[in-house]
Amino acid sequence: MIPYGQHYLDEDDIAAVVDVLRSGALTQGPKVNEFENKIAAYVGANFAVAVSSGTAALHLACLAANFKKTDVVFTSANTFVASANCVQYVGAKITFTDIDTNSLNMAPDDLLRKCAAAENVKGIIPVHFAGLSCDMAKIKTIADEYDAIVIEDASHALGGNYEDGGKIGNCKFSDMTTFSFHPVKGIAAGEGGMITTNNKYLYNKLLQLRSHGIYKGNFDFPGISIADEHIQNSENAFDNGELNPWYYEMQELGYNYRITDIQCALALSQLNKIDSFIERRRDFAARYDKAFSNLKYFKPGQLFGGDRSSHHIYVLRIKFDEIGKTRKEVMMSLAKQGVGSQVHYIPVPMHPYYEKLGFSLKDYKEVEQYYNEALTIPLYYPLTNENVNAVIDAVLNILSK
Repeated sequence: MIPYGQHYLDEDDIAAVVDVLRSGALTQGPKVNEFENKIAAYVGANFAVAVSSGTAALHLACLAANFKKTDVVFTSANTFVASANCVQYVGAKITFTDIDTNSLNMAPDDLLRKCAAAENVKGIIPVHFAGLSCDMAKIKTIADEYDAIVIEDASHALGGNYEDGGKIGNCKFSDMTTFSFHPVKGIAAGEGGMITTNNKYLYNKLLQLRSHGIYKGNFDFPGISIADEHIQNSENAFDNGELNPWYYEMQELGYNYRITDIQCALALSQLNKIDSFIERRRDFAARYDKAFSNLKYFKPGQLFGGDRSSHHIYVLRIKFDEIGKTRKEVMMSLAKQGVGSQVHYIPVPMHPYYEKLGFSLKDYKEVEQYYNEALTIPLYYPLTNENVNAVIDAVLNILSK
């Protein structure tokens, strides 16, 4: 069976993890900071904070954004539930936009209409679906109009580029960007996430929230006076104006969202290969585009941007009614030919939790149409040319039966 997604590991990755296991520094050690610095340099951001998962990254970003109960935050209805759950975690009001039918990303025109009709818009979480960047220039313009914080969900998009050529995650168009290092993502850390930002205040806030809400080296201690506003318990913090070396203080409720050196060592080794990973994904995606672009009842899910997407997944849109087969029947047919498939995603408003909050898929016409046609086929670095040919043949065989 050719699965729809799969990570790739080589001996360098294994050796990197073994080196950490032998070093004695398994967590809160030097590999965490090294990984953060390397990601920041790779995407072109000033700061990066590594955390335990992509969901943790989204949660901390929403906490750092200081969203309140009355604040409205938008995300795409076409995404994994974490993009919306992170807003629920902090008690703010999540709502959704429809998508652009050609990119499958947040539709700026729909976002603009809904912002105009909403009260107290404070946040926008665009999702770079399948690794293709949203129209961030338009989204940033809308956000500026409402003084809204922008958090890019780039869980699919490490290594991808904006339309202007910049790396996704440089935060040119946003306050923060989050990444995921789940095994089927661009690089694997087992589990893991990252938040990039150019804002030093947000950076320090994220560091604090990542580790129980504790201040301990999370800001610039040198030169701090007893009256410095960061220190709340100066009586215990200082001795003759100098910071006590053991001192730390929990100033607010935080979380244990730390990542380990073991995970970071693996991710660092993987990051050395990311350009090769993406080059192959783009090549295979282009072959799929060529094979499926001129079919009557099948078409690529995203119709542009293949040269700048990181191609986390490859989605086909299939007119199941027109070919006389259900999606389940097509998936079973592919499986019998040795090809795995999946659906990305069940739209967030369709889940029972969000239906109980009053959301309905029928309010997002483009998302509803997309979901009714979506099927993800295999795309990942370890695929071979023979695998890709087999996938194409299997899909085309469905039309011939």
